[in-house]
Amino acid sequence: MDKLRKKYFEACADEWDKSFTAEDYEILSFLIDSFNISKKAKIADLGCGTGIMFDMLRRKVGSDGMIVGVDFSGRMVKKARQNFPFDNVYEVDGDVEDLPLQSGSFDMAISFAAFAHFTNQKKVMEEASRILKQGGKFHIIHLSGSKELVEFHQQVGGPVAQDHLPADADMMKLFEHGHFLDVKIQDHPGLYLASATKG
Repeated sequence: MDKLRKKYFEACADEWDKSFTAEDYEILSFLIDSFNISKKAKIADLGCGTGIMFDMLRRKVGSDGMIVGVDFSGRMVKKARQNFPFDNVYEVDGDVEDLPLQSGSFDMAISFAAFAHFTNQKKVMEEASRILKQGGKFHIIHLSGSKELVEFHQQVGGPVAQDHLPADADMMKLFEHGHFLDVKIQDHPGLYLASATKG
C-alpha cells in the first residue's frame, strides 16, 4: 500500500463530497439506472470514498439487498459510515487490491472515481472477478474522460500526479485477465465508463 497516497486521501476526506456537483449526481443517477440493478442484489463499491453512490445504490437493491463499500482511507470510511447509517450498507476499511470479501458472493462491483488511483490495477481486476458471481457485472466510472483525468491529476500533483486510466487496448487486456466478457468502453469528455460481465 502506498503510504503517501493514503495520506493524501486521508487529507481529502473532509472536503471530498464538495468536489461533486449536482450535475455529477444527476449523471451518476442516470448511469446507475442504466445498470438494471435488481432488488436483493449485493453490490461492492471498490474505492468507495465517502459513499457518494451509497444512497442511490441502496434504493435500487431495496432492504433485502446489500451494499459493501471498501476504501483504504480510514477517514473516508468513517465519513461514509456517518453519512449513511443504514442497516444494509457496510463500510470496510480495507485494501481493494486484497479485498476482505468472500469469493463469488456479489452480483455487481462498481469503482467510481477510484480506478485511476489504484497502483496495481491488474490485482484490482483479479479481486473484482474473484468476489463476483458468474454473470456479475463490473463497472468502472470516472466523470472525466481519460485525457481529462491525466491533465487534472498532473495539475493536482503530489502522489496522484501520474494516476491514469489504461488505454482502451490495455483495459481490454485487464478485463480479459480477470475472465470478463462483453467489454464495453466509453471514453469522451465528461465520462469514462468501462463495463464487463464475469464469464
